[in-house]
Amino acid sequence: MIDTDPNSKKIQTISEKIPIENGSSKHDIELVVYPDLATKSDEKPESKPADFETAIEKTEYGKFHYLLLAVCGFVSTAEEMDVISMSFILPSAQCDLKLTTQAKGWLNCIIFIGMMAGAYVWGSAADALGRKKVLIVISFMNALCIVASSFSQTFIWFMFFRFMNGAALGGSGPVIWAYFAEFQPKKKRGSMLSFMAAFWTLGNLFVAGLAWVIIPTNIGVYSHNFIYNSWRIFLLMCSVPSFIVGSLLFFLPESPKYVLSKGKKEKALEIFRSIYYLNTGKSKDSYPVKDMLMDADYDPTPKGKLPLNDKLKKTMSTVVEHSRQLFVMPIAKFTIISITINFTFHIGYYGLMMWFPELFNRFDEFSKDHPGVQASVCEVTDYVVRNGSQSSMDYEKCNDKIDDTVFLDSLITVASAIPANVVAVLFIDKLGRKFFLVFSTFSSGLCAACMYFVSNKTQNLVVSAVFSGVISCGNAALDCLITEIFPTNLRATGVAISMVAARFGGIVGNIVIAMLLDMYCPAPNFIVAVLLIGGGLLCLMLPNTTRRPLS
Repeated sequence: MIDTDPNSKKIQTISEKIPIENGSSKHDIELVVYPDLATKSDEKPESKPADFETAIEKTEYGKFHYLLLAVCGFVSTAEEMDVISMSFILPSAQCDLKLTTQAKGWLNCIIFIGMMAGAYVWGSAADALGRKKVLIVISFMNALCIVASSFSQTFIWFMFFRFMNGAALGGSGPVIWAYFAEFQPKKKRGSMLSFMAAFWTLGNLFVAGLAWVIIPTNIGVYSHNFIYNSWRIFLLMCSVPSFIVGSLLFFLPESPKYVLSKGKKEKALEIFRSIYYLNTGKSKDSYPVKDMLMDADYDPTPKGKLPLNDKLKKTMSTVVEHSRQLFVMPIAKFTIISITINFTFHIGYYGLMMWFPELFNRFDEFSKDHPGVQASVCEVTDYVVRNGSQSSMDYEKCNDKIDDTVFLDSLITVASAIPANVVAVLFIDKLGRKFFLVFSTFSSGLCAACMYFVSNKTQNLVVSAVFSGVISCGNAALDCLITEIFPTNLRATGVAISMVAARFGGIVGNIVIAMLLDMYCPAPNFIVAVLLIGGGLLCLMLPNTTRRPLS
């Protein structure tokens, strides 16, 4: 019997009487089936549309994220190697390129000038065209410019290719940070961004070790019109990481956060399914999220295919519009503060860090002529300028040989950042970005001031190593904080503008040190100290982004 009464309020059933024999008696048993209940119990309720944070958390955390960390970290390593390599080239190339202290300052600066130009253009392009495409172009452009600079035989051509190298590097920083952050769940973002910042330290270590192995040798090609000596080979080797990461990036997906901001839900879901599969080993179809909420910044206006000229115009208008939005309240407050902090912080970071090998070399030169004599940085500099390698423009008698102790001191200095980065990785999500940034800027500012009071090369090494450690710790916190305060559709542009300020700080720091180090030695240390401490305190005016969802 089937109850099919459409007006019945009872649960519809299917019943059947089954005869059962038990000895001499027979019984009819009625079997009742409730089809509605049977069906309902087997059905899985459809999942509700998920936002980005839910979707990335459902992929779990595993192989993909660690692979991503390795590739993105290697991008940061390559960037830092290219920037810091100049600090080892300066004392090595002073005879080759006929470098004065001021010329060395400009060589340090030119890469930052290029980075200023490149950061804004590439960052805006990444917000308009996508993170992955831009990163691939940047990596190969960077590598080719390094190779070209290593073959340059004159100061002018060397400057030109270093500028182009900087223009490529300028996009690497802001774009890779935005790209990496947009794969991270909020509970892991701080520690993983700090972990990636540690790759900068690896870049410093690699470049110092590579310089020590290659530059003191006499390998190379020498002829009347062409010289390709050891420091040029060292520079050539610094291009290898950029070639490698450019190739590896082809195998990574586009940022799902960026894809979602463009309204491509299915493509974003496919990226999440692939991450889920790599992390868990389970089928892509078992990924629990079946639908996505649109990003708040998505513009639903239909967009047809445009001719190339119209695409370029649209891209440029997007770049201009994104830049304008960064200076509209309430975001304008964050933009101005991040610009100021990056400017003051990197006057210290690049202003002093890139001169450490030069200062170690000057101490070494002084101690050879005055064994056992105590002398401050300023006294050593005064001697070198008046009587040492910087005193004469006679490049026929120029000496570009660097003692092994200079490379060892440089290696110790950059290695001191390793424990600081470990501390940042372990505690940045517990103590917060702002705590680390204030602590770092205050401590590194004190170290900068203390450099004026050192009286021998050992004290100079200790203070330099402490400075390197604490400022690297702050660099990790600054990168996290600046990456997180901007919304998705403005993130790469916002970070890029902040990086422009950082590069400008590197330029000002290097020019000021180059001008004042030989003329009025005490000034650079105290200028850097005041700017570091003052700028760091500004971060207290920024919002707390620790373990918060990406906007």
